[in-house]
Amino acid sequence: MTTIGILGAGQAGSTLARAAIAAGYDVVIANSRGPGTLAALIDELGPHARAAHATDAAAAADFVVTAFPYAPGDKLPVEALAGKVVLDTNNYMAWRDGNYPEVDSGLKTIHELRQEQLPTAKVAKAFTHIQFHARSPVRVDGQSRDELIRNLQSARRTPFS
Repeated sequence: MTTIGILGAGQAGSTLARAAIAAGYDVVIANSRGPGTLAALIDELGPHARAAHATDAAAAADFVVTAFPYAPGDKLPVEALAGKVVLDTNNYMAWRDGNYPEVDSGLKTIHELRQEQLPTAKVAKAFTHIQFHARSPVRVDGQSRDELIRNLQSARRTPFS
């Protein structure tokens, strides 16, 4: 069974967790406030989900999704992510995140900055357009697991090394 670690439990992280569990995966999810604050989400997600600290979620996962905005001072579990694929969902939004001169000048992308934070991980851009809408189910009635996976796989991805 593939286990997906999700760092961030906001709109993108919780939506990815729902989709992953619907597709048959196990999820370990973390946020900046600690696993105890995720009890309601874990209850909603069911037995294929558990909450953990970021380091434990990263260590338990076959691959990890970062579902929170980039910040230069982020303390990420670098050692636990060494050698792992990390899918970065971040979009650069200066109005939300502040300005980063390297990005504003075109010298680097926000994902390249994330790669610098995780020098021994393999960072790729993915799922950058995920939004949560309570009225839209993750899987519609009658949609097979394979159809859901194909839909997830068709998302545009631009890898960075």
